[in-house]
Amino acid sequence: MARTAPALTALQRRAAERSYPPVPPRCCVTGGSGFVGQRLVEMLVERGAERVVSFDILPQPPSAWQDSRIVYMQGDLRSMEDVSKAVNGADCVWHVGAAVGPFHPSSLYEDVNVGGCRNVVQACLEAKVPKLVMSSSPSTRFDGSDIDGLLETELPSLPQKFYLQEYAETKAKGELVVTAACCEKLMTVAVAPHQVYGPRDTLYLPNFMETAATGKLRVFGNGKNRVCFTYVDNYCHGLILGERALFQGSPALGKFYIVTDGDTHPHKEGYAYLWEEMDRFAVGLGLASVLKKFHLPQFFMYFLAYVCNVITFFTGTKMKLSPFSVKMLVMHRWFRTDRSKQDLGYEPIISFREGWDDSIDWFRREWLPKYLDRTRASSYGVIHHGSQAKIDGQNKKRSE
Repeated sequence: MARTAPALTALQRRAAERSYPPVPPRCCVTGGSGFVGQRLVEMLVERGAERVVSFDILPQPPSAWQDSRIVYMQGDLRSMEDVSKAVNGADCVWHVGAAVGPFHPSSLYEDVNVGGCRNVVQACLEAKVPKLVMSSSPSTRFDGSDIDGLLETELPSLPQKFYLQEYAETKAKGELVVTAACCEKLMTVAVAPHQVYGPRDTLYLPNFMETAATGKLRVFGNGKNRVCFTYVDNYCHGLILGERALFQGSPALGKFYIVTDGDTHPHKEGYAYLWEEMDRFAVGLGLASVLKKFHLPQFFMYFLAYVCNVITFFTGTKMKLSPFSVKMLVMHRWFRTDRSKQDLGYEPIISFREGWDDSIDWFRREWLPKYLDRTRASSYGVIHHGSQAKIDGQNKKRSE
């Protein structure tokens, strides 16, 4: 049997072939067909898992690793029967499945992100699964103010009185369900990335680069907002370390952690400048430089965003541009990872520059010729057709 997944880049394969601590023999990953979930399934097998259930509402992706240690299981997080079947016999469940981002119909967020968490917790307790690691989001702590190098403990606590977006609110509710369930019978922890990226990304970078391909991507505001990123393998490494931190008396029990590319960012404090990196990515794909074009004032972009909200209200079509997305593109959003280093033993296994350049190379080789349809490319309107197709597939399955 192959030691590493066949779809990996050379950089990912080199990192995967290093030595790591053992993982549980029997694992379950919800959302296993998604960007993060698929790589987590692969990394668990690469690190020695004997059986990994990849549970998702969608079928296995085209690049799925065909390996006897991986069991692909289709099911719905809203179905206790489906969830119970998936987690049965697992030593640990990684709950990654969710309605992700701002583009789903409103009705799904509560059912999947909150109800799904309740089902996972209940199924784990009934099946006597001892450990549960939840994939959470920093957006659960966003209140609209800049986050300029804060620790998790310096962010607003849950529950907040107000959330910037439905996804954030329902992820926060789901996290509270998981945190409240933490006990001797079921030890839990929540681990989040910030702006996860990498090869096979289906949401974040495709939507940015599609707009760049139209020639209409512009810097919002002054372009000096500081952010941090998390390469997908680094995030999956953090999720795996979350399981190892679940033992009686651990400081990680019931806690929330953020893992990023840390001090490997261009600025060793742990951040990069968002628009400099987006420009680097676009130019790396042979697209026009973003920084050389005129910047769009914040007030103008907020005005357009509210216009897009009106269009969404009357048509039901989710747009790329919204007040939330504008806010995310102009505010400082970077976190210090001291607590994840201390309690989880986390350090990035791939540096930011390596991961960013690796992603540029993959997008140039794979995404540009296979996934970018310039005849359907949208600037600030509807989202990337590949992202929309996945969302439509998830919603169709859930409504059947």
